[in-house]
Amino acid sequence: MRVVMFGYQTWGHRTLQALLDSEHDVVAVITHPKSDHAYEKIWSDSVADLATEHQVPVLLANRMDIAEVTGLLDEVKPDIIVANNWRTWIPPEIYNYPRYGTLNIHDSLLPKYTGFSPLIWALINDEQEVGLTAHLMDEELDAGPIVMQKAIPVGPQDTTTDLFHRTIDLIAPVTVEALNLIATGKTDWTVQDRSQASFFHKRAAEDSRIHWTWSAEFIERFVRAQPDPYPNAFCFFKGERIRILKASVSQACYGGTPGRVFIKEGDGIVIVAGPNAHTGREKGLVVERVRLDDGTELDAGEFFVKMGGYLTSHP
Repeated sequence: MRVVMFGYQTWGHRTLQALLDSEHDVVAVITHPKSDHAYEKIWSDSVADLATEHQVPVLLANRMDIAEVTGLLDEVKPDIIVANNWRTWIPPEIYNYPRYGTLNIHDSLLPKYTGFSPLIWALINDEQEVGLTAHLMDEELDAGPIVMQKAIPVGPQDTTTDLFHRTIDLIAPVTVEALNLIATGKTDWTVQDRSQASFFHKRAAEDSRIHWTWSAEFIERFVRAQPDPYPNAFCFFKGERIRILKASVSQACYGGTPGRVFIKEGDGIVIVAGPNAHTGREKGLVVERVRLDDGTELDAGEFFVKMGGYLTSHP
């Protein structure tokens, strides 16, 4: 099939590479210009550079100019559009243009986790598996019929970075196998159960702030969900921002006020946590490694040289 690809960052790059390696013919690529947004500088392999290396025409666009894009589609006459990590609205005049429509590759097991940063939110929410969905685009975001899904399990120590590397390897088989199914003329795809859908916004600095009234189990996942190279989970100690790089749930239960720097346990320092910390029946968070604003990294025992004081959500 003749394919036009819409994509951005490493997700789009892997999709384009899979298409170039397949029997399908990539006739044009549309991608976004580089961005300084914190989450768009991560995993930022260039779709434009890869297309140019393979002599594929490239159009750069932040938002969709319908006349410009339909003019391109009139010229190259695609059978299908394939999209992965296209960051702005695609109108029906575009996604319905090819005879097979538009195949979107989304890094969640739809209908859950539509929108932005699904791996981060899935790990925070203790999902037991994550994966990729190839679906046909319609008028509602990430809501069209599912052509194919592939899943991987989430381990108890996995970080979002771990899950990224495993799910990114699914892009090639999901994309190519889905295209091959569509090319057979098959049309009986799986309709999404929209009662199970959840939609997440683009992340910002506020989304990495720790609140110590959360359970230790939740905060531990919150930390694992934001490892390098993502912006890390953070809080404050004596007015200084600290980023928590590694943490675990305490063995014992600890009581008091959430955020209290309490006692040594194992390889770290226990911070009292939880909505019912005052009962003494909540686990604490064992902070094991931190990073300061100047980039200095310390084991928690080096940073918290004395017990006492409080970690807070704000200075």
